[in-house]
Parts: sequence; C-alpha cells; structure tokens
Amino acid sequence: MSEDFCVHLGKKIAVVVPAFNEETQICVVIDTMPACVDKIVIINDRSTDSTESVVKSKMRSKNNRVKLLNHETNQGVGAAIATGYAWCRDNDFDLVAVMAGDAQMNPNDLTNLLTPVALDYVDYSKGNRLHSIESIKKIPKVRLTGNIILSFLTKLVSGYWNIADSQTGYTVINKKALQKIDWDKMYKRYGQPNDLLVTLNIHGMRVVDIPIDPVYGVGEKSGIKIPTVMWTIGTLLIRLFFRRMKVKYIIQGFHPLVLFYMLGFLSIILGSLSGIRVLTIWLSQGFMPEVSLLLTIFMLLIAFNSFFFGMLFDYQENRQVDLKYTDLPEQTEAVNNN
Repeated sequence: MSEDFCVHLGKKIAVVVPAFNEETQICVVIDTMPACVDKIVIINDRSTDSTESVVKSKMRSKNNRVKLLNHETNQGVGAAIATGYAWCRDNDFDLVAVMAGDAQMNPNDLTNLLTPVALDYVDYSKGNRLHSIESIKKIPKVRLTGNIILSFLTKLVSGYWNIADSQTGYTVINKKALQKIDWDKMYKRYGQPNDLLVTLNIHGMRVVDIPIDPVYGVGEKSGIKIPTVMWTIGTLLIRLFFRRMKVKYIIQGFHPLVLFYMLGFLSIILGSLSGIRVLTIWLSQGFMPEVSLLLTIFMLLIAFNSFFFGMLFDYQENRQVDLKYTDLPEQTEAVNNN
C-alpha cells in the first residue's frame, strides 16, 4: 500500500503518541512518521525529563505536523491516549492511529493498519505481533507469556475471539467509533486496550487483527512491572466481562448465553465447596464421601459444559464484528493496485 493511499481517498489522518520520559526516542518517532499522516499528536504525560522541550524544539525547527498536548499530572498511558483521541475527535479526523513514544512500533506497518479502516471494512484495526514463529521469537519471554495469557482472557471478555496480542497499542480507529465512545470514562493505564475492545464490542464495532513486526532493542525503557500489571489487568478483565454481559446481553437485548454463564459460575462455586468438603473429610478421617465426590464431579462437569455453550453462543453472536485478516484479500489487493 502506498503512503498516499489515504490521501487519494480524502482521509484526514492523525497519529496519537503517548509519551512519558521519552526524550531519547521521541525524535525517532517524529522523524520516521509516514508522509500520509497529517498530524502527529504527542501527549506529554507529565514527563520528568526533557521530553517536552525536545518536542518543542522539533516543532520550531521544521515540523508543523506536530501538535503537543501536556498533562498537568501523570495520568497513565491510557489517559494520554484518551486525551489524544478526544483532540482528534474534536478536530474532525477520519482515521486516528496510536503509536508509542518509544519508537517500538514500525512505521512501515502503519499503512497496513490504515487499509481496512480507510476502506470501511472495519472500524478498528490493531496490530498482532504473535502472527508467526519468527515474530514471537523477538519478544522477551516474560512479556510473551503474560501477553499470551492476557490475550486468551481478553478473547473471552471482549467477545472478539479472533484477536490475539491484546496488549499491543499499535491501532487505527475510524471517526464513527471515535465519536461513539466516551473517552473520559476509558481506563487510564495499561489495561486501556482491553477496556477499549470491550467498549467497541458493546457498540457493535468491527475489529480485525493485522500482522505487524515486533520492535525491541531500539533504546526503549520499559516501565512495566509484569506481576503488578498482570494482577491489575486481571481484575479489570473480570469487571469488564460482567459489564459486557450486563450491557450487551441483558440491557441492549436479552440473550440466553447469559444463563449459561450464570449456571457455569454457580456450578463451579458449588463444585468447589463440595470439593473442599471431600478433601477435608479425606484428610481428617481417611476416606472420601462418595456422594459428595460424585456431586463435585457432576457440578464441575455442568460448569464446563455451561461455559462451553456460553462461549460458543458468544462466538456466533459476534461473527459479524469479529473479523479475520484472511477475510481481507480483495481489499488488500485493491490497495496494492492503487
């Protein structure tokens, strides 16, 4: 896809760049930004280094594409992205991408993310660094493990069963979705991608994964503490799951899959209590109560089957908005021939 493809379509494009202490990397992001981008919206999330002055220097020297927004207090990467999204919404941009301020996102991938959104095939495209063995090998093992776990849980929570790499921040959103979402209510820190996916699903927005190349070892400094992030996002996912069930399948319109999930949770609670009783009697008295053991097995089987049918119905219900990259050959070919 050529860089001027979106210009041919008459699309106004912005890239939101959240930045916190990125004085060594932010110039790389600005200098390598594709020419099709009309505005680079950098949100300085109360950096304690010289990020702000570096960006202002760039703005004075030659780059009139750059817009700098400053947070008075550090609010988190999710809040920085929301600030950028709100500014782009208010300034009537058609397509808005997000790229990190640490130069960990390959600018050559941007046009591939823009393509399906620019052609109105989807409302939101997101990068997927887990699309091949070669790409996976580039990701640090600890971060890869956490990403895989959170990606699986996000499938269940968000209703987008075809997505992977849920924690990537390399995305493109269209004007319709940009205007639909209340950005003041979005999660403010590292769980923002998960929160956004759930919100997009509630609003019936079409989403697709796009293969991208992971970028590491370019001077970036990660501030992520894996155990803290896993716990924080894990608890967030639980809240998001029940929020989506309530809004989408009860308030917006009732669907019986809610009953399957309710039965599943009830069965696993009863089965666990019964299992604890069996284990306690076995350890204290040396034998297993057969009735309680059978009840435990029975309840856990009901839970398994209930969750299975709940997920199956959820998958079927979201087929129109949960798209695969392999569903895009005609659109990709049209762009390449442009």
